[in-house]
Amino acid sequence: MDYANRKRPPQRKPRSASKGKKQAPQRQVPWGIVVLAIILVIALIAGLRFIAGGNPEAPLQSTQDVPASTPEMQAEPMPEKPEERWQYIEELENLEVEVDVPERELGPPKLMQCGSFRQRADAERLKAAIAMQGLESEIYPSNGGTWYRVVLGPYETKRAAEADRHTLQRASIHGCQIWNWNL
Repeated sequence: MDYANRKRPPQRKPRSASKGKKQAPQRQVPWGIVVLAIILVIALIAGLRFIAGGNPEAPLQSTQDVPASTPEMQAEPMPEKPEERWQYIEELENLEVEVDVPERELGPPKLMQCGSFRQRADAERLKAAIAMQGLESEIYPSNGGTWYRVVLGPYETKRAAEADRHTLQRASIHGCQIWNWNL
């Protein structure tokens, strides 16, 4: 069947009461089903009350007998607080813990390169943007003056270099790499 060239079926005209045509008879509600639904709802409510504990109007019965308050009972003192049988509480208060932390080995100094440019003007522009963030950088020519590297550092630890790199990333200066370099 060719669905692309198929024509739409003609639209039906709505029936109106003014043309004298008969309207479809209205469906009547079967009263037997309504009565059955009401009986089921009442049975459900009665079943829930039965599960919940029976008659809600009945007085609550207590399973424990509460003794009456007498003057003799009020005169009895409270029992003494028993001694603690644990001694570690006092022992731990005066105990000192010694932790042996090995010294961190410092590797070679870290340098952070933030750019490498063929034109010195581009390197100067990046150096100025880094200076606006309060950091000091240097421009080092490499390969006989063919490339100009923008380098920060030296840093003693990688953590210090990472802190400066995050500062530069917040200023939208991306691409800085941390290296173990010796210039």
